[in-house]
Amino acid sequence: MRVCHTMDPVFDDPNLIGFGGLPAVMSLAERAGLHDLVDQHVTVPGSAGANAAVKVAGMVAGMVVGADSISDLDVLRHGGMGRAFTGLRAPTTLGTHLRGYRFGHVRQLDAVASRLLVNLAKMSPILAGVDQVCFVDVDDTIRETHGYHKQGVAYGYSGVKGLNAILATVSTPASAPVIAATRLRKGNVASAHGAARLITDTLATLHKAVATTAGLVVVRADSAYFTHDVVAAIVRGRARFSITARMNKAVTLAISTIDDTAWTPIRYPHAIFDQAQQAWISDAEVAETGFTAFSSRRQADHVTARLIVRRVKRLNPHPKTQGELLPGYRYHAVFTDTTLGLVEAEAAHRDHAIIEAVIADLKDGPLAHAPSGKFTANSAWLALAAIAFNLTRAAARIASVTLGRARTATVRRALVNVAARIANQARHWRLHLPRDWPWQTQLEHLFDTVHGPPTPATP
Repeated sequence: MRVCHTMDPVFDDPNLIGFGGLPAVMSLAERAGLHDLVDQHVTVPGSAGANAAVKVAGMVAGMVVGADSISDLDVLRHGGMGRAFTGLRAPTTLGTHLRGYRFGHVRQLDAVASRLLVNLAKMSPILAGVDQVCFVDVDDTIRETHGYHKQGVAYGYSGVKGLNAILATVSTPASAPVIAATRLRKGNVASAHGAARLITDTLATLHKAVATTAGLVVVRADSAYFTHDVVAAIVRGRARFSITARMNKAVTLAISTIDDTAWTPIRYPHAIFDQAQQAWISDAEVAETGFTAFSSRRQADHVTARLIVRRVKRLNPHPKTQGELLPGYRYHAVFTDTTLGLVEAEAAHRDHAIIEAVIADLKDGPLAHAPSGKFTANSAWLALAAIAFNLTRAAARIASVTLGRARTATVRRALVNVAARIANQARHWRLHLPRDWPWQTQLEHLFDTVHGPPTPATP
């Protein structure tokens, strides 16, 4: 493809907007009750908290189209956006609103996010198959920051200076993950700090979002969350746990009792890259044994369940100069009480890595920065990022099954960031979009759904 003409850019069209799909997405937010929920729950005091519903919706809309800082929210104020939306606010106004949040107001915004997810689940099949099996994944990440003026910044477990964000996602084999809960924490906090409360909130939201009784619910996490408080919170929430066990003396002793004949060979359908060996691994063996965790605590806190172990043969570092006398193995243990079969349970736990895709999506969007120097403002920003992520996921799932599993950047390119011209014809507002748009059918279906009759109430 080559440019065939020399063109001069002229910015003079007052009816053109760069986000032709945004009216459909924000209509979905209105029907899901975003404005009403903010009015009911968010009580930021003073002038900063005035018209909170308008300001929160404006920041969510900015994140949906790709804004990753407060100043980027000005992208909404161009062309005909003032004809398509009311209540557009300047970035400085939105920044003042963010800085007006305290910890309690952030928790109010968390309440809005959880209730909005429940409403979205009733309007879009974002939790399809949850009545059979669903997975709750918990993990945290460091949002790297620079400078010395951001509150809460410290060097974390990865040696990177920044803020720590913990997330809980909900997914099923038939649906992509949505964010059920978030918390922003100091950069040097332990990963499991506050995880039990986060899991409790997530399971409560999940049970509210499911019209019928949820099927098998499995909470997955890595070894940083191998604590009694986390396991106890999962059990209280009527869920099953699948947590990577730390290789302490008790776990090592339990693995040593597994008979050599008990190992079952497995082959990964896709090879897995082993960071320790810096090599691709495609073959392994699995086995299981009984194990009682947290035995150093009082008797009532002991938890007995299955210990599923995967072992991978270590590579000989000197295959040409030194033969192998006895094979060496690397072990990876999972502490779980699921009722799945041995091989199925081990494979299901490995799928915990799906949460990394959610974290990558956030860091490729709103979480590219911690935009304020104030900790509570950044906490509110994270909660708003979760709302924007779920809203985008719900709109994409309404548009098509394929886009419902796509990355946020793909959804944004296909459904949201498409140029459109606003016109009024015979007292009817129209959006003129590009001819032969590859995702025309999906975008039309989204508009028809969000502007159609309201969803009937569940009896």
